[in-house]
Amino acid sequence: MELGIGMFGDLAFDQKTRKYKDAGIKIREILGQIKLMDEVGIDVFAMGEHHRPDYAVSSPEMVLAAAASITKNIKLASGVTVLSSSEPVKVYEDFATLDLISNGRAEIFVGRGSFIESFPLYGYSLNDYEQLFDEKLDLLLKINSEENVSWKGKLRAPMENQTVYPRAKNNGKIPIWRAVGGTPQSVLSAAKLGMPLVVAIIGGMPIQFKNLIEFYKQEYLAAGHPESEMQIAIHSHTFVSEDQNVIDGYFENYKSQMDRIGATRGWSPYTKMQYEGGRAKEGALFIGNVNEVADKIAYMKEIFGITRFIGHMDVGDPENEVMMKSIELFGEKVAPEVR
Repeated sequence: MELGIGMFGDLAFDQKTRKYKDAGIKIREILGQIKLMDEVGIDVFAMGEHHRPDYAVSSPEMVLAAAASITKNIKLASGVTVLSSSEPVKVYEDFATLDLISNGRAEIFVGRGSFIESFPLYGYSLNDYEQLFDEKLDLLLKINSEENVSWKGKLRAPMENQTVYPRAKNNGKIPIWRAVGGTPQSVLSAAKLGMPLVVAIIGGMPIQFKNLIEFYKQEYLAAGHPESEMQIAIHSHTFVSEDQNVIDGYFENYKSQMDRIGATRGWSPYTKMQYEGGRAKEGALFIGNVNEVADKIAYMKEIFGITRFIGHMDVGDPENEVMMKSIELFGEKVAPEVR
């Protein structure tokens, strides 16, 4: 099982100045953190895409390209590319370029994203929400598998025997994962296409997703795809410290981000009871000491048969020193214990 770390580039909000943390400082911190991940043996890093004032990264591929020049082994993925509001040709070109810079370490996680700001920003209609994603995924997969592309859809101009360059290292093919939040139709689509699956489990109890993942396995095999190539990952909020005071204090970071997002979605204020419930073995928060986090990841392997776990580690923008220690513990202590 591969072990990875994901980030969105959360920006802390200063109540005194009423401003978010400087995005340039945050991005430079992220690059230092990715370099450390590579040094401590983390298998994959996933960088999210957002178009909001409380996140630093709207262009994951740019951050990943910078990371490629200071790392040697870690796989570099988007987490996710909001494909519905992206141009598939440009997505492939950008990640093929990243693949060449990194000597074959690029991956793409495609999804609809959890926010919709990119739609009006790029001039897309939310009325086409479903069709945009389906068409663009179809085109991206075709570009990934064929050098000369002929394709026709309803929401984009057709392509007629056109070439897309540069080509990625592995005969032009980049690993493309389907990232989902729990919608059965999305899982079914991924299974039929034979795409690796990433399930975001960020609330409730992970066991609630067991039927969904079993559904994916069943439909994947029914579609004729080889079991040996099946890949399933989960992506969950994660933080590691051997200092209980740090774990207790991280609640404030976590609450600040949950409440900021929740204010736009009608959620009740996040409570310490929710935090502690999520940290329990049956909960979806992988926040605790080395043994607690390692045990929960091993439990995910046991109940789901996952091939990859990605710990989302920057919720609420913890201080850089605290983040670096969490990454160090995840790579040097949690990973060996899980393995």
